[in-house]
Amino acid sequence: MASSADARGRLTEVTPRYRALVLAMLLVVYTFNFLDRQILGILVQPIKAELGLTDTQLGALGGIAFAMLYSTLAIPLALIADRTSRSWVITISLGVWSAFTALCGLATSFWQLFAFRIGVGVGEAGGVAPSYAMISDYFPQNQRAKALAIYSLGIPIGLAGGSILGGFIAATVDWRTAFIAVGVAGVVLAPIFRLIVREPARGMSDPVPPPAERVPIARVFAILASKPSFWLMGFAAGFSSMCGYGLAYWMPSVLIRSFGFELFDAALYMGSVLLVGGSAGVLLGGVLADKLGGRDKGAYAKLPMIAWLITVPLFAGGLLASGSPVLAWLLFLIPNGFNILWLGPVTTAVQGLVPPPMRATASASFLLINNLVGLGLGSWIMGAMADSMKASLGDDALRWAAIAALGFYLVAAGLMALAIKPLRRDWWAA
Repeated sequence: MASSADARGRLTEVTPRYRALVLAMLLVVYTFNFLDRQILGILVQPIKAELGLTDTQLGALGGIAFAMLYSTLAIPLALIADRTSRSWVITISLGVWSAFTALCGLATSFWQLFAFRIGVGVGEAGGVAPSYAMISDYFPQNQRAKALAIYSLGIPIGLAGGSILGGFIAATVDWRTAFIAVGVAGVVLAPIFRLIVREPARGMSDPVPPPAERVPIARVFAILASKPSFWLMGFAAGFSSMCGYGLAYWMPSVLIRSFGFELFDAALYMGSVLLVGGSAGVLLGGVLADKLGGRDKGAYAKLPMIAWLITVPLFAGGLLASGSPVLAWLLFLIPNGFNILWLGPVTTAVQGLVPPPMRATASASFLLINNLVGLGLGSWIMGAMADSMKASLGDDALRWAAIAALGFYLVAAGLMALAIKPLRRDWWAA
């Protein structure tokens, strides 16, 4: 684990072994990030039964309640991370969101659960953007997309873990215990993360490390605002996430209502699809981005565009195959990989639009667009559509709401196609 540090104790050189350890710890934290988000999705049915909530209310809990402060606080927390210690920001954030996850298990009304979900979002606001920036400092550019893709495995692993673990605890004990168990585990993890992960110097792995400086936030915004590729990629990812987050949140309920599954069967079914398909898609995106992005920066946008176009017909086929769960599983497998293939390429591209001292703030600005549009609206819109169709379609309304929402992937693909040429011009050069 040999390494060297500067006068402030920030690492300036690390061994490959320690670099891998840091990436593994960031991956574990990111897994908890999505585990704590997804666990609500698998618990929708028992929560709905006990608290008497509508699909619109449940959609708001999965989206608006979480996203409104998660998205907006990400920028000031990223600015703090860019100016202080990103490892400390991540540690404190993990402790906060885990504590509020545990409190969700004590809620007795919609508004209590809404408030606790806001707290989860406040904590998670400080986790992702600083992690992106740390990975970009620990890994050189020709390994960055793959490293960010490995980090992004936290999404399918966390989604699958939230479904399976939450479903198992809810089926054997109750839904309240599921929230409390995963929340307490995250609180325990926080100090362990801080003991292991040290702060790297800014630009440590770049060919020419930048001078240490405090960058005014207005300067970061001005650079990003002047680059069309940033806006196009941000809104493309946002429209993709409207469907992606919505499906991840509501699919267990679709399986229960339209496919006739029991709670834990739906958890295993959905968890296996997310884990296998999602992990393969995230890794494929990172490997392809590192291979193709070195020759053509436009490839970082071209790869997601193609993936989303493949996603739509396969997802629709799986949703319509309720008579054959095995066929549906196979049809769901591929799009559950392709719908998040964008993570490695696009997060790498955002890092490439600005100098190293601005990376956490740039990532948070991108996440603001992605999460306000996608995470904030996806599950709520899908739930509202299901409520509006319930009179005519009954329990099957949610399935048709999911099929209708697939159109957001087509919008995302169109925006990403428009980003290909500008991205080549907008790349930051040292």
